[in-house]
Amino acid sequence: MSRKHFLGILLFLLTTWVVQAQETERQYLSGTGLGSTVTWQFRVSEGRNSGRWSKIEVPSQWELQGFGEYTYGRWYKKPGVKNPSMEEGTYKRSFRVPRNWQGQNIRLWFDGVMTDTEVLVNGQSAGPVHQGGFYRFSYDVTELLKYGSSNQIEVRVKKHSDNRTVNAAERKADWWLFGGIYRPVWLEAKPATHIERLAVDAQADGTLKLDVYLKGVTEEGYLGIEVEPLQKKDTLFEETTVVFVQFKEGASTLHSTSRWEDICPWTPESPNLYQLRVYLCDKNTNPRHFVDTRIGFRTIDFRPRDGLYLNGTKLVMKGINRHSFHPDGGRTTNKELSIQDVKLIKEMNMNAVRSHYPPDEHFLDACDSLGLLYIDELAGWQDAYDTPTGTRLVREMLTRDVNHPCIVLWSNGNEGGWNTDVDSLFRTYDPQKRHVIHPWADFDELDTHHYPAYLTGVARFTNGYKVFMPAEFMHGQYDQGHGAGLEDFWARYTAHPLFAGGFMWAYSDEAVRRSDRGGALDSEDYNAPDGILGPFREKEGSYYSVREVWSPIHIEPLMITPSFRGDFRVSNRYLFTNLGACSMRWRVLHCTPPLNGDGEGEVVTVADGGARAWRQVLDSGMVQLPSLVPGETGFARMNLPDNFFNGDILELEAYGADGESVCTRTFPIHYAKDYLKGELQPKGADAHPSGSQSAAASNCRVDETDTLITLCSSAVTVSFRKSDATITSVTRNADGRIIPLKDGPVAVGMKMVLADLSARTENGDAVLCARYRGAADSIVWRLAPDGLLSMDAVLLNRASGGGGFDDAFTDTEVLNLGLTFSYPESECSGMRWMGRGPYRVWKNRIPGANYGVWQKDYNNTITGESTERLVYPEFKGYHANLYWATLQSSTAPFTVYAASDGIFLRVFTPEEPHGRQDGLNTMPDFPAGDISFLLDIPAIRCFKPISQHGPQSQPGIIRIKKGDEGLRLNLMFDFR
Repeated sequence: MSRKHFLGILLFLLTTWVVQAQETERQYLSGTGLGSTVTWQFRVSEGRNSGRWSKIEVPSQWELQGFGEYTYGRWYKKPGVKNPSMEEGTYKRSFRVPRNWQGQNIRLWFDGVMTDTEVLVNGQSAGPVHQGGFYRFSYDVTELLKYGSSNQIEVRVKKHSDNRTVNAAERKADWWLFGGIYRPVWLEAKPATHIERLAVDAQADGTLKLDVYLKGVTEEGYLGIEVEPLQKKDTLFEETTVVFVQFKEGASTLHSTSRWEDICPWTPESPNLYQLRVYLCDKNTNPRHFVDTRIGFRTIDFRPRDGLYLNGTKLVMKGINRHSFHPDGGRTTNKELSIQDVKLIKEMNMNAVRSHYPPDEHFLDACDSLGLLYIDELAGWQDAYDTPTGTRLVREMLTRDVNHPCIVLWSNGNEGGWNTDVDSLFRTYDPQKRHVIHPWADFDELDTHHYPAYLTGVARFTNGYKVFMPAEFMHGQYDQGHGAGLEDFWARYTAHPLFAGGFMWAYSDEAVRRSDRGGALDSEDYNAPDGILGPFREKEGSYYSVREVWSPIHIEPLMITPSFRGDFRVSNRYLFTNLGACSMRWRVLHCTPPLNGDGEGEVVTVADGGARAWRQVLDSGMVQLPSLVPGETGFARMNLPDNFFNGDILELEAYGADGESVCTRTFPIHYAKDYLKGELQPKGADAHPSGSQSAAASNCRVDETDTLITLCSSAVTVSFRKSDATITSVTRNADGRIIPLKDGPVAVGMKMVLADLSARTENGDAVLCARYRGAADSIVWRLAPDGLLSMDAVLLNRASGGGGFDDAFTDTEVLNLGLTFSYPESECSGMRWMGRGPYRVWKNRIPGANYGVWQKDYNNTITGESTERLVYPEFKGYHANLYWATLQSSTAPFTVYAASDGIFLRVFTPEEPHGRQDGLNTMPDFPAGDISFLLDIPAIRCFKPISQHGPQSQPGIIRIKKGDEGLRLNLMFDFR
């Protein structure tokens, strides 16, 4: 603070002093958001319910209220469409203004209107037409109002702007185009002499630089500046510090610098907020008006060829792009939704958000208070505002948002939608001088290239010398992107010192509830189903993948063996938090298979109600975490209980310093073969080697005809074709029911030709031995007297494949490899299984799927596409690390057990989205058949072809050398 302006620091009992000051008063003319509205009179020019006066709720988008027509922003790509919907709407309502407001300054505020807005108060123009749909604007209506009596407001709104550049920036874009007053409207009363606004630079060391903009100052006076922790509880006689700064008569702007001690800096991991209150006082220090704003003390600076720093710590932003959107409101949202979204984003262990336009301010408030970094963007999807319009809108955006500590970067447009003439204006209105980016461009030392390939590029990204931060990557159309391939991309990028983070596309599907289609949801085919969440925030599988890959408490690769004694490696991937401030709990879980009953333990609803889990906790306790600063790796330790190896799964759940769960990881305690053996073992020493449960069961037999070999037990009969050793029928003898698992095993991703087939009885079992040329050596089927059918397949143990294939007996690029069967989808009602779940996986999206016992009812969910609320997890697809699974059916259920590790269970073929682009499939091809047991599965693409992804996304490659023992694919079926 300069000496000539310094008066002193005084201590006050504020109770008697503050009461003299007038707070800014606000009177809403609308509701405050989705679910809180006020009825206005309304008429629309065209489309539904046009040409007559009706009623509409404000705020809202008029399309969702039954007026006009819906248009998606890529209307110009549709053949024959020359213009989008271009309705004009007129709003009216009456309101009263308090008589005691006379003599004050009254402004009429609009938080957001789409698009051109003309306002009349009591029949007189309030000011020029406002153009730009994402910005807060106001009019001085002091002289237009009737105080103490009724007033009339009329608002005329053009959905399509008269300004070509506004339409180019906002309405030729990859999002829904709406019309109307969609954010709140209010009157604001201040004294004639008042504080207009504040612009703050609150630094991490406690330095507070303050620009105060004044109106109507006619004599000298003082500003009083007070800073209090937001969490501090008010008391009746609270002692506080006020710093006074003198100003002269006629002052309009005042610059002040002060220093505040014992400040706790703001970070996304510790979002410490303070209330800044600035008093406007007369020459005797009597307060006349005051303004409050929330601030966070933090220092943000961009260092070229180095990084983006917060409080001296280099940032790596784990971000997502988010639209302000809800199916029932369009762009009309509310505070509760903003808080929900911030919490969901943080649950994915993200720390940053970007949008294509300024969001609702309550979303920025939630980012401030809960801890997210934010990139605030001037709209301009792929084209820019003209300079006069852009100049005005930069001012409107920054004067509203400048004081939010969450904002670390400004963005001028998107993908070519920038007007460079307005770049310098960001610094004009921002005392913090935050860096400005041009998203997708390599601009001003920050490379924000969109949708980079894994190996991008020549002298750029991991091969370059500039800070790089893709402002969009991991595009999530339908089930693609997001968590699929993230592990590879993130490992490569974070290994480079100049990486500043990345922002996925996008947060939620933009599926709007169509009032013209009976409330059906519409994501405009392939244009808007890009979310990691559904439109109602339903969680896709990538939600959990991202949560694991981006977990700040990272458990290094771990495999439980008999040698495990409780030590494992952990890494601290926080930016600011010491691992010693966090915690971790271990749990040992037991998983009972159907062989031993229907299961034990608590049934828990998971995946937001879309699935269930059976949990039987044998023991639990706390892990001893080491004290590690960010970036360090060390050993954590758990004290193994005596019954540890009696369990089946080790669950480790990590908690942040705030006590919130950040990640859950699970590890099998036993290999699949050992688990199955252990579950069979309790049936007694006399149990049959195949797992027979009844020593009294009669021996099996083999029946043979010209075309079939049939293995027969008292419980089950299984027939195989002699031509190719595939199952033709399975019969449950107790009721004669046919179990329609058949037409397999058929090779997937490889060739196998039957060379020899023989059958015999052995130790009471019926045995069928099929020998092959090609990738399979042999498959041995063994039916035990109790009806359990075992399959032992030996694969890839001969370099020559038995001759006749020129070694070409597998696909050159292996996508799927294993064995497949048919089973009618119509017979299936659900699945209960032990393995990774409850979501399906892809080869490059296995993280986030945890070991457990899961239950899903059948659904035909198409990821991201539905006219109703989406049901997740999807039922159909690949499921990793099978231990056992029961395919549920009212007529034909069966259970299969894995006796080999790493088996993927494929359950049916997911349906492709009907609205996919040009009819091209969004998923890789699934194997023939319906139920498959695979040792490799394909990755799913993410905007780029698989060849441009990382190593975990690439097809498998098979090499066989003489002496290899080969692979085993061993299963046991229970058809009883």
